[in-house]
Amino acid sequence: MSNSDPFQERVVRVLPSDVHYSLLVAPDGRFLGIDQSRRFNLDNEADDSRIWSVDEAHVQHVTRGVILKATSNGDFTADIDGKSVPCRVEHGPERMPSEYLAEMKSQGWTCLTRILSDATLEALERIACTDRYQDREYDNSMPPLCQDPAVARTAVEPVSMWVVRQYMQTADVRIAHVPGFAVLTPDDGKRVVQGWHSDYPYHWGINAQGKVPTSSGETVMGVQRNVCISDFTARGGATAFKLGSHARQEPPPKEWGIAADHYQPGYRAEHGLPYHGPDADIIEAPGGSIILYDSRTWHRAGINRTTRKRAALLQAMVPMYIMPKNDTSRAYKSFLNSPAYSGLNRREQTEFRKLMVHYHIGPGGQYAITTDRELTDHIRVDEAATQGY
Repeated sequence: MSNSDPFQERVVRVLPSDVHYSLLVAPDGRFLGIDQSRRFNLDNEADDSRIWSVDEAHVQHVTRGVILKATSNGDFTADIDGKSVPCRVEHGPERMPSEYLAEMKSQGWTCLTRILSDATLEALERIACTDRYQDREYDNSMPPLCQDPAVARTAVEPVSMWVVRQYMQTADVRIAHVPGFAVLTPDDGKRVVQGWHSDYPYHWGINAQGKVPTSSGETVMGVQRNVCISDFTARGGATAFKLGSHARQEPPPKEWGIAADHYQPGYRAEHGLPYHGPDADIIEAPGGSIILYDSRTWHRAGINRTTRKRAALLQAMVPMYIMPKNDTSRAYKSFLNSPAYSGLNRREQTEFRKLMVHYHIGPGGQYAITTDRELTDHIRVDEAATQGY
């Protein structure tokens, strides 16, 4: 395909609903739910048993039908083990968590439309310097993770994390790299663009160490979370997919323009853009949405044909038995010492720690895995000495 060809991807438009469910959150961040005996309880997970419908005067549990009336200050209280627990209403999903999971299982992707609260979304826009903050200067004084609790809060958004764990068939998941901002500026017709590939740990279509050499069958080794900070549109550079390709258990075809080729200098000038025809798909979704997809899915970054930047927050999720892509320990220690950490509730702090800290079992219990400077220096010297062997 040449640069003059029109973009012909199939557009899958995810429209927002006028109705949102809510979560009731205790002071420590856990979610209020009702068990099969119709008793209130608190849990870190946000499955169907934690979903409430809210109006001005009361909240109603969606699956159990139990109603709570608001107190004079607008909060709700529930009796749990003889104690009255105050809960506040927080922004929740448009659909039941089980619906997202069913969609993920049937097609390999789902979109949690406008799952983020507007306050969280605005904070992400400010850090990325996009949308409402297009004219803001980027802050290089500290990592994005340390600038605002919104980054970690988004990383542990509870409904999408429940779907990820259920889809991977394990509660013990990790993040493969520090949550990263991907800001796509308007295309100039010359820059290097991303080619087709599958994400970590598969890395099909990418020249990388540790890629999964064969299919993994029913074992899911990765789920990608693309958080739409800006509205994702075809013209604005929304991610391009070959939806359903995860089931093929194979890399994208070389003729589509794979990432390993497109990163080579001069490749775009000679060969044009990677495939952007009708066999590819664009998911259009509003800002504040989270697109989940099986990491085997063929995809690439979009081409921004507007005059405005678009931003996303990217997370690669893996089971704990998969080696992380990058070291997250230093970033997590910096985060612990930043004001952003204290801006999280206890559940969010614990969840983010579980995602970011990789560990092994040794004498006396668990030990965090981090980089070893002495061994790193040894490896670099030894590799330099053995070049050509």
